[in-house]
Amino acid sequence: MHVLAPGEVGGLESVVRTLGLAQQRAGHRVLVANVLESSAPHFYVASLAAVGLDARVVVAPGRSFAKEREQIAALCAEFRPDVVHTHGYRPDLVDAPVARRLGISTVSTIHGFTGGGLKIRMYEWLVQRAYRRFDAVIAVSSPIRDRVVTSGVSTARVHVIRNAFVAPSVSFLERAAARRALGIPEGAFAIGWVGRLSHEKGVDVFVRALAHVKRAGHVRASIIGAGPIEVDMRALAVATEVSDRIQWHGTIPDSFQFYRAFDVFVLSSRTEGTPMVLLEAMAAEVPVVTTAVGGVPDVVRSTEALLVPPEHPVMLAGAIENVRQDPNAARVRAVTARRRLEEAFAIGPWVDRHESLYRSVRRAGAGVRR
Repeated sequence: MHVLAPGEVGGLESVVRTLGLAQQRAGHRVLVANVLESSAPHFYVASLAAVGLDARVVVAPGRSFAKEREQIAALCAEFRPDVVHTHGYRPDLVDAPVARRLGISTVSTIHGFTGGGLKIRMYEWLVQRAYRRFDAVIAVSSPIRDRVVTSGVSTARVHVIRNAFVAPSVSFLERAAARRALGIPEGAFAIGWVGRLSHEKGVDVFVRALAHVKRAGHVRASIIGAGPIEVDMRALAVATEVSDRIQWHGTIPDSFQFYRAFDVFVLSSRTEGTPMVLLEAMAAEVPVVTTAVGGVPDVVRSTEALLVPPEHPVMLAGAIENVRQDPNAARVRAVTARRRLEEAFAIGPWVDRHESLYRSVRRAGAGVRR
């Protein structure tokens, strides 16, 4: 039983859907519990049902944690899971203890740390202490493992399992069709950015970088995604005089199908685990410019992408300019990245490692009280 508090789209959400579906196809019973503010129709829940997963909604508006725990306990009693696998701060802190009280093994995947304000840092401190009580903790990158071990979680409890990539059911659009769909003018040098508009994703760094990309030729940036700082980012684009270069597309379901519209894909994050958008760009054979943060260097090397330090818009702009000036070298890196994706991020071994881990924690003394 997977538990998450999903947004409409996102890397964490994509991982849970991919893993749950692969586990079901391998013959296991899988339930995905979605903690939501209301029972209103939700795109992500609908996407789970569309691929045949048993998707349940736990309605818990605001801080109605007691109501949430009651519903999680009821699902556990009905479904009788061998393992409850939580994803994200709220399920880790609120829902996993319910499963433990029922004698069910608990596993958490740490998809990344967002950082930011005092409230988020407090949650991160709390959840790192909570990890000590899980039967196993999955880190999607080596830096995440190192951080939680440093925080006091036993090394034996932490397992690095990097995200895998599975070919989407919706195919990539060909370049011309994708560019038409996104409204990219003919002949423009197209820069793609996809993600949640929040501080940790560094969209402000990307916007500032655009001010340093040379004006020679027509440059158009497509920003796909939504989030809490969108209004501020639009204002920043005006202040840095790049608003004429940016198209704000908002959230687009299955946005990966448009990646081939781009001449370069940019990841400007301040922190990451194993970013799914990066794997998607590699699959589309789009040249990549990315910040070397979190698990990114575990995914791509200098032979597969241009890596720059975080918080450096001028260096980010320089790498974008490098792709524009030397498209042949960029194409070689993109082809190499696609080859690495197929060799190192296959879904079969990824699913097998999860199953092996589940079985090991169950043998360690966990199990459902009948």
